[in-house]
Amino acid sequence: MTTVTAPPQAPPPSVVREHHGLTSGRLPRWAPWGMLGASAALTALVFAVLAMAGDAGFSIAGWAVVTALVYLILITAVSSVVEGRRKGVDRLVTGVVAVAFGVAMVPLVSVAWTVLVNGIAGINAEFFTSSMRNVVGEGGGALHAIVGTLLITLAAAVISIPIGIFTAIYLVEYGAGKRLANGITFLVDVMTGIPSIVAGLFAYALFALFLGPGIRMGIMGSIALSVLMIPVVVRSSEEMLRLVPNELREAAYALGVPKWLTITKVVLPTSIAGITTGVMLSISRVIGETAPLLLTAGVATSMNYNLFEGRMMTLPVFAYTQYMNAGIPVQAYHDRAWAAALILILIVMLLNLVARLVAKIFSPKLGR
Repeated sequence: MTTVTAPPQAPPPSVVREHHGLTSGRLPRWAPWGMLGASAALTALVFAVLAMAGDAGFSIAGWAVVTALVYLILITAVSSVVEGRRKGVDRLVTGVVAVAFGVAMVPLVSVAWTVLVNGIAGINAEFFTSSMRNVVGEGGGALHAIVGTLLITLAAAVISIPIGIFTAIYLVEYGAGKRLANGITFLVDVMTGIPSIVAGLFAYALFALFLGPGIRMGIMGSIALSVLMIPVVVRSSEEMLRLVPNELREAAYALGVPKWLTITKVVLPTSIAGITTGVMLSISRVIGETAPLLLTAGVATSMNYNLFEGRMMTLPVFAYTQYMNAGIPVQAYHDRAWAAALILILIVMLLNLVARLVAKIFSPKLGR
C-alpha cells in the first residue's frame, strides 16, 4: 500500500513593514508636518528678533504668511530632490490649496469669535423676555426683534418656497426648450443679482401706491425678502430636479403613472434633500438683511405680533439702531447690538441643522 505524504508547507512569510526615508524615493508621512513645524519655529524666531530690535509687537499675520511661503518653498524643494519633480509639483499644489483653505477660514473664524466674545456680554434673561419699550440706557431686551424676525422670515418663506419650487418644476419638467422658460430663466438670473435695497424700494412703492406714503408693516418686509428669496429657491431647486435620473421618470411613465403624479411621488422625493438645503440657504441669505427692512418694516420698540398692522422690529435692524444710535451709557447699547448679532447667527445655525435633519429623514433610502 502506497502512502501519500503531503508536501512540506513553507513557513508563512513574515510581515515586513515598509519604511520610507529620504533615500527611498519617498518622503515619510511625518515629513510635511515636520517641515511645517520647522518653518513656523524658524520664522517665529526671526519675527521675535525683529520685534525686540525694533520695539514693535509680534506680527501674527506676518508670521503666518511668511511661514506658509517658507513651507511651500521647503516642501517643494525637498520633495523634488527626493521624490522627483512631478511629486514636488503635486506637493506644491497641495500646499497652495491648504493655505488657501486656511486663508478662507481666517475671516470666518475671526467674525464668529468676535461676535461670540462681544455678544455674550449682552446675553441675560431680560434680553429674551422684554422689549425696549420705555427703556433708556441699561436694561431692556430684544424679544420684540426676535419675534419680528421669525414672523417676517416665516411669511417670506411661505410666499417664496411654493413659487420657487413650482417655477423650478415648470422649467425642468414642462418648459424645456420653450421661449417662456428661457425668458423666466433669464429673469431669475437677473433677480439673483439685484441689490437688497431695490427689493425694499419695490415693496415700499407697491404698498405706498395703494395705502399711501409712509406706510410701514411687517408684511411689507416679507414681500421684500421674498423678492430676494425666490430666485435662490428657483435656481437651487432647478439644479436638484435636473439631477434626478430620467430613468426614474421613464419607469413611472412605463407603468402608466401620469406626469403630475410622477413628479409628486418620484421626482420630488428623490430631490427633497437638495431642495431643502437650497431653501435653507435662501432663508439664511435674507434673514440678516437690514436695508429693505428699514424701508418696509421700520423701527419699533414694542411687541407687535400682527404682520398687517404697524411697524415691526427685526434683529438686523435692532443691532443697527442700537449701534448707530447709541445713548448713555454707550456700552449698554453696544452690548445689545452684539447680542442681537449673536442670536441672529445662532438662529441661522439652528435652521441649517434643521435642514440637515429634514434632508436626512426624507431623502430616499438606497438600501434594500
